[in-house]
Formats: sequence, C-alpha cells, structure tokens
Amino acid sequence: MTIFDVLALIGGLCLFLFGMNVMGDSLERRAGGGLKLLLGKLTGNKFKAFLTGLGVTAVIQSSSATTVMVVGFVNSGIMTLKQSIGVIMGANIGTTVTAWILSLGGISGDNLFVKLLKPMSFTPILALIGMIMLMFGKSSKKKDTGMILLGFATLMFGMDAMSDAVAGLADVPQFQNLFLMFKNPILGVLVGVLITAILQSSSASVGILQALTVTGQVSYGAAIPIIMGQNIGTCVTAMISSVGANRNAKRAAVIHLSFNIIGTAVWLAVFSILSAILKPAILDASASYLGIAVAHSVFNILCTLLLLPMSSLLEKLALKLVPDAKQKEQVAELDERLLVTPAIALDRCNALVCEMASEATESFTLGLDSLFSKDKLPRERIQELEDKTDHYEDIIGTYLIKLSRNQIADADSATVSKLLKLIGDYERIADHSVNVLESAEELREKGIEFSAEARKEIEAMCSATREILELSRSAFIDGDLKAAYHIEPLEQVIDELKEHLRNQHILRLKDGTCTVEAGFIWADLLTDLERVADHCSNIAACVIDTAHNNMNLHQSVREMKEGTDFETLYGIYSKKYALI
Repeated sequence: MTIFDVLALIGGLCLFLFGMNVMGDSLERRAGGGLKLLLGKLTGNKFKAFLTGLGVTAVIQSSSATTVMVVGFVNSGIMTLKQSIGVIMGANIGTTVTAWILSLGGISGDNLFVKLLKPMSFTPILALIGMIMLMFGKSSKKKDTGMILLGFATLMFGMDAMSDAVAGLADVPQFQNLFLMFKNPILGVLVGVLITAILQSSSASVGILQALTVTGQVSYGAAIPIIMGQNIGTCVTAMISSVGANRNAKRAAVIHLSFNIIGTAVWLAVFSILSAILKPAILDASASYLGIAVAHSVFNILCTLLLLPMSSLLEKLALKLVPDAKQKEQVAELDERLLVTPAIALDRCNALVCEMASEATESFTLGLDSLFSKDKLPRERIQELEDKTDHYEDIIGTYLIKLSRNQIADADSATVSKLLKLIGDYERIADHSVNVLESAEELREKGIEFSAEARKEIEAMCSATREILELSRSAFIDGDLKAAYHIEPLEQVIDELKEHLRNQHILRLKDGTCTVEAGFIWADLLTDLERVADHCSNIAACVIDTAHNNMNLHQSVREMKEGTDFETLYGIYSKKYALI
C-alpha cells in the first residue's frame, strides 16, 4: 500500500461520510413533518412505539438522529419516558437498513443484469438526475429529492473509492495481524465503540467495516464483536444531547445506553461461549458486504427480542441511575434539540401561540369586565397574563428566528412567518388590556361616571370588541375559516363606531354633559378598543393567508373586502351594533 493508496482512502472516506450526511439531512427534510410527528403521536404502547422508531429511522437513515429527537421530545413533555423505550429499540433495527443498501456494493458477476445491479453502474445516472433536479427544480421538495440522489451517489462513490484503496492491504502482514487481534471479543467491542463514538454514526462505521472486507482479512470472528461495539458507540450522540436537559430526557439517553450495553454484554457472552465450545468454521471465514449487513441486523434484532419484553425494567434502571431531584423540574417550553426537526418544533411553537392567544383574549376580556364592575379590579391576574404574553413573544420569536436559519421546507417557512406575525398581535392585545384596566382604575379613583348615553355607546363597542376577539380566537386556535371571514366586516363596523362615538363625545363636551377629564379616559378607551380590532383583523388575514398559501397580508384584506359576502356580513353587524 503506497502513500497514494492512503490519500485515496482518505478521499473515499470523506466522500462516504459527506454523502451519508447529505443524504440523511435531505431525507429528513423530504420526509417532512408527517413521519416525525408520528414519534409524538403513535407511541401509545411499546409495540407501536417500536414500529414507529423502526420506520422513522429506516427513512431518515440515522438512529442517532432519532434518539436525539426522542431526548428532545421527552425534555419537552411531548413523549413520556415509557413511550421513548420502544422508539429507541425500533431505531436500533431501523438503522440497519443503511448496511443493506451498502451491501449492493458487494455484488459481482459477469452477467449483464448482475452488472446493472452494481451501484457503480447506476449511481452516475442517479447523480445526473439529482443534479438536474437540484439546479432546475423550483420547489424545495424537488431540490431535496435531488440532494438525496446526489448524497446517495456520493456515498457509493466514496464506498467504492475506499474499497479500491484498501484492497492493497490484503498483502500487508501488519493489517493481517491487526484483525487477528480483533478476534479477541473484548478488544473488538472496544474498537467498535471508539470508531463509532468518533464518527457518531453506527451506519458510517458499519460502512467502513464493509469496505474493509474487500481485503479478505476481515473474518466474521473479528467483525461481529466490532459490530456489537458499534451499537454502544452510537449512544454518544444521545448522551451529549441530554446535557442540560431535564431528568426524564437524561433517563431516555441512559435507557438507550443501557439497552445497548446490556444487549452487547449478553450476546457477547453467548458469542464467546459458543466460539470457545463449538468453534464454528464460519468465524474464520472472510466476511462480505452482505454478511456484515446480515450480522448487523441479526444482532440488533436479538437485542430487541431480549429486552423489549423487559422494557419496564430498563425504565426502573434509568430511574435509579438518574433519581428525582429534590425540587420539581420544569418542562422545557421550547427545546433547541427540536430545531433539527422543524415540523415538531413548529408544532410546539404553534401550541404555545395558542396558549398565548387564549391568555391575551382572557386578559382583554377581564379588562373590559373591569370597566363597569363594582368588584375588586383583577389587576394581578391581568398583569400576570400580560407578563406571560411578553415572555411568550420573547421565547417564541427567538426560537422561530433560529429555526428559520435552518434549511426548512417552503410550507414550514410560511408557518414561521405566520407565527411571527401572530405573536406580535397577541402581545399588543395583552398590552391594551392593561391600558383598559388603567382606565377603569382612573374612573374609580376619580369618581368619574359616564352619562347614560355615553355608557350605552361604550358598552356597544365593548360588545363588538368581545365578539371580534372570540372570532379571532376561533379562527386561529380552531382553524375556523368561516369565523376568519367574519372578522373584517366587523372590524370595519368597529372603526365606524369609533368615529361615531368620538363625534358624539364632542357634542357632549359642547353642551356640557361631559367633562374634559372624562373625555381623556373616553378617548383612550376608544383607541384601545379600535386597535384591538385591528390586531384581530391581522390575525384573520394570517389564518386566511395560510389556508390559501399566500403571505401577502394586504392582498388578503383587499380580497376579503371585495368578496361577495363582505357587504352582507357588514350589514348584519351594522344592525347588531346600530348606533350609527
């Protein structure tokens, strides 16, 4: 083996790892949120959880990615610790798909059909198709599909380059002696742990092991312990991910580690005993691409068969290794670990914005109730709700900006834009509730009372504002498009109500039935009520935009006003709040 072979090996390894990374990331994006959402929803029992973990990992080609997702889900309260166990076990089997794909590289023969099955025969075509889709595809889905094909082609080219580079090692005595050493099961396991921990991918380390089989020096006796160690090494990613997480998330990572250590320990013992007693000839035979894939799958299936029935014991073990804290831990509102899964991250953001919407609506309703109530003013509750909406605006806005910096699908990008707009509107609604409360306090402190006519007028506008608030809540939280289309006509009625009430107030000032001091409070209330209606109009436009895949706010408002139902609804609301 010359220096040029070493350089070729390094180049092949780099291509292989790069292709695997590109293909995995593109598969994640192309799969969309649907598959990933399954992790949080189809985990009602351990068998469903197992199948879900297997399916998702088989698609995204990374058990490490799945396990990191699981840690993030548990940390965020999306998934329970018990649900995570089945997913983790399923992920271990799902990751073996990569080895089966790579085993295509071991196909040999002179038959034309067999030659066509070899990856190096069809990967150039896949690379060409991928490049065309990447360069000329307009949608993110087409571009991601192109990247998947390019990633796969790069992966297989790298695999082929590695195989060609290491072929010369067959005649190197030191290399032969190295794999004779690995026949020591303990040493083989340690090597597998070390390589996988460095690469942070069992699929990658298994691929490298498959490439080395072309030397003919890798026996099954040496390969199987290395494969066992690779399962332990892949736990490093999840353990790193659990740093800074809550205790349940740490327990999920510990379960992943415990599952692989116990499985490896048990089957390594069985392997060592059988090897010593029976001394099967297959252990001395040279391993192949396909043989490595089979051994990888069989080992992971055996581990799952052994430990899946004992999943409750793994949970108890994790609870002992990571005991409860003296103080109750808070569930993370938005876990940055979920940023790698945009669909899940957006789902969590949407849930928090729904909470924000409910709290802003409650806050403003309490403010309206306080205007003419004789009861104690709900200052503490309104201030608490306003503080919470401020907090939500801060954390959700920051989180969404971080998410938008990732490569996300067009639909996810539109959702990010929608939520960023909504949190600003809801935060302002909560601010106006504090303003209304302060007006109520001023009325009480100064002993100011509106005239019967003025009170009737402001109560009508308050009622209209209550209705538009409820419509906006239904439009966003319940996804009620019908409610969304009712908002703009009502908002126009509220605008006209404001002008009418302002004119009436001026007339009362002129004839002396209203004081200047009361007038200031009156004007402030009108402004707050009208602006809340404006924010509700923005919310409705966002809901309608999303439904029609159009993020032009002004266009949506214009289309609503030009719609055939607008005048009808406007007439209904004008009669309902007939002061003009």
